[in-house]
Amino acid sequence: MKKWAAACALALLAAAPAAHAQASSPPLDGPLTIVVGYPPGGSSDRIARLVAERLKDRVGVSVVVENKTGAGGRIAAQGLRAADARQNVLMLANPAVMVVAPLVYDKPGYDARADFKPVSLVSRYKFALAVAASSPVKDVAGLRRALEAHPGEFAVGVPATGSLPHFFALMLGRALGQTPEVVGYRGSAPLISELIGGILPQGIDTLDTLLPQHRAGKIRILATSGQTRDPDLEDVPTFREAGVDLAADGWNAFFAPAAMPQAKVERLGRDIAEALREPALQEVVRAAYLEPVSAGPADTAAALEAYRKQWEPVVRASGFKAEQ
Repeated sequence: MKKWAAACALALLAAAPAAHAQASSPPLDGPLTIVVGYPPGGSSDRIARLVAERLKDRVGVSVVVENKTGAGGRIAAQGLRAADARQNVLMLANPAVMVVAPLVYDKPGYDARADFKPVSLVSRYKFALAVAASSPVKDVAGLRRALEAHPGEFAVGVPATGSLPHFFALMLGRALGQTPEVVGYRGSAPLISELIGGILPQGIDTLDTLLPQHRAGKIRILATSGQTRDPDLEDVPTFREAGVDLAADGWNAFFAPAAMPQAKVERLGRDIAEALREPALQEVVRAAYLEPVSAGPADTAAALEAYRKQWEPVVRASGFKAEQ
């Protein structure tokens, strides 16, 4: 049903006229390129392409999504940093690039604060804690009892060391009064495989990654990291509802090179924010298990600082350093 709804919404997007484009916003002086630092098919790539499809009617030029993969998104960021004022180029990035990498790499190849301008926050995503469907742990209370019976045995798998799920696992351990053993995998697929098989006792990943396996009855999500319950998981509590004082999320946002004139940044931020207010685009984003967000440059900059205040102390306290 979700796939059918997404297909219908995409059809609506493709057919929608450009009537909402503002006459006061003249077309750009050339094609717009959206750079994504991850391979096609991932959540960052999906949201970039969904926005690009709708944005071309607003900006009056073609919008191309270019995947510049490598180094966990840092290659794309390094390329954007070098863009000059004449280039119409944006990057879709997440906290791994804009918050975590500058802290865990000695030489990330860019200054996340100085080299980029926030343009528009477009989506948020939650994290979730899951166990195998066969696990005797049925809820967070059951996890607490298991940890009390076996202190010091809190092992948690994450899709990669140095990822947001890694640092969320550290947050969770602190909230539970535990020092977790964080097991990093080479992506979500092997993490989920060992979680399903019961080899891994607990796993943390983004909700959009874990939800299909939960619905298939292969894993059990114990709690999610949002401020409120996810509408797709009304029977699963948030961590706070489960008695753990913890809430956090991740995001996807567009950034411009620092060289881009501020007037163009404001115009693109407005166009993207208005596109994200359209019900058809919101429906497609939600079908991908992401929360659509409409925010211009100022609100995006404020949100970015709030995220830094939450995540930077956790990353620094972990002492984690990545190899170049």
